[in-house]
Amino acid sequence: MTYTVWDFLQLIGALGIFIYGMKVFSEGLQKIAGNKLRAILKGMTSTRFRGILTGFATTSITQSSSTTTVMVVSFVNAGLITFLESTGVIMGANVGTTVTAWIISVFGFKMQITPLAMMLIGVFFPFMFIGREKLKNLAEAMIGFGILFIGLDFVKNGVPNIEQNPEMFMFLDQFTEFGFISILIFVAAGTVLTLVTQSSSAAMAITLVMLFEGWIDFPMAAAMVLGENIGTTVTANIAAVVGNVYAKRAARFHLVFNVFGVLWMLILLQPFLMGIDATMSYFYPEVGSILHATDELGRANATLAVSLFHSTFNVINLLLLVGFVPYIVRIIEKYQKEKEDTQHRLQYISSGLMSSPELSISQAHKEIELFVKLIEKMHFNMQGLLLNKQNKQDRFLKKIEKREQITDNIELEIAEYLTKISSFNLTEQATRRIRGMHSMINDLERVADIYFQMSKTFERMKAEENELSEEAIEKIGKMLDLVHDAIRHVRENLSEEYEDIDLEKSLHIENQIDLCRDELLEFHYARLEEKDNNYSNQIGFVFLDYLNRLEKVGDHLFNVNEALAGKKLKSAYERVIEERG
Repeated sequence: MTYTVWDFLQLIGALGIFIYGMKVFSEGLQKIAGNKLRAILKGMTSTRFRGILTGFATTSITQSSSTTTVMVVSFVNAGLITFLESTGVIMGANVGTTVTAWIISVFGFKMQITPLAMMLIGVFFPFMFIGREKLKNLAEAMIGFGILFIGLDFVKNGVPNIEQNPEMFMFLDQFTEFGFISILIFVAAGTVLTLVTQSSSAAMAITLVMLFEGWIDFPMAAAMVLGENIGTTVTANIAAVVGNVYAKRAARFHLVFNVFGVLWMLILLQPFLMGIDATMSYFYPEVGSILHATDELGRANATLAVSLFHSTFNVINLLLLVGFVPYIVRIIEKYQKEKEDTQHRLQYISSGLMSSPELSISQAHKEIELFVKLIEKMHFNMQGLLLNKQNKQDRFLKKIEKREQITDNIELEIAEYLTKISSFNLTEQATRRIRGMHSMINDLERVADIYFQMSKTFERMKAEENELSEEAIEKIGKMLDLVHDAIRHVRENLSEEYEDIDLEKSLHIENQIDLCRDELLEFHYARLEEKDNNYSNQIGFVFLDYLNRLEKVGDHLFNVNEALAGKKLKSAYERVIEERG
């Protein structure tokens, strides 16, 4: 045996060069695509078929199904696309990743690509020092492409020669003598290889090199490809660990979809491989069967056959399962249940625009109603945090933080929906309503931010072991009640017709909040002047912070009512100034 540890380390280094080249190539392509990539991924998911095309195109551009699926998981986590919309992209990514195998098979084994790769690097390297961003990104992608194939050539040269190292071949060959069990062993090997490299492209390259060098035959290489299809789902599942329930569902779908495909393919593997062999024999009759090819030309054709197997399997799997996606989705939803407050996807406008702009505006209005309900829940959490004597503060803090994140997503999605409606020919009234809705969601999101800031103030006060006095808490409780009246009034106005909105009541509540603020300011300064031991300057600053923030909440809620009515009323302060001239 002539293969040494030194040779093995060189092989690992060659694999590292290949993976690095793939990474640089992928990142360069993504930079060239720029924001268009994210826009394509987000905008082309309205139907399952468009989602499949999007997944295929994105993965072909990035040369990484992991990049696409991780991006999809992050979009689902952010609430930008639904779980059901993500399924099409994931299925398309499975087909898109087969492009990598074709590139490697055609250029890596059928052509002498290394001299061309070196020339490619030489041509594009100077562009790395040019100020134009697009040229730099193109140069990065092309240099990565060159490094990829140089690494592949190193891997081919680094794999032990079977003639000089028969012991290693015999060790591997002994696992091919158990029939169907051998297939399962190599499926597991492909899965582990993908887990270790964290790249299905790298695992595919190693498989093709092993096949080309004669270490394994075509059936075993096909089995490893099936294992790599399972292994490639791990990256997205890892990314979903810190995500919400929707992100987890998207990652689970990827796993279920791929595992189910592998299961049915294992049942039909032998006739399927014979069909691939017959196809290759038809196009290359001089080579003959590639099932157990021994000469170099036959093994080179076998790498093409693996690429054909990979593409055909993924396309057929997609066609078989695309009609069953809703059922798979229901099973996953039943298994991966949502917890409280994870329902932050919009309920009325997630299916896209309605048949008319007016109906679409009505759907957006319903979403704003739900938005206010969420704000009311945050208000209850704030009341519980400040007024509850039990040890539930940590739970309230977590709920406020989670709901504040949800409101960010809701504002973004409603705003995008309203922008889409604006692209139609609208009546003047519809245009005013849309402008008012933009203003409302902005004010509501600011209210959520204020509650979150108040929770952080409470958290700091707790960490410093300070607390408000009973009297101060009672005063803040009075202000909280008035703010809750304002929230309830917003909800009442949202349920009314526009001409029935009671803005005078809105103004009355706003004035009550202002008067309460003035009264509590008197309380604050009186306690400081009395040098009350239970009301230090530090406690006073916290009290004042709560007071001012709650008054701002009242202002934002009043703005919502004005935007809802489509007109602006003068405040009591403005009326006094006007009367005084």
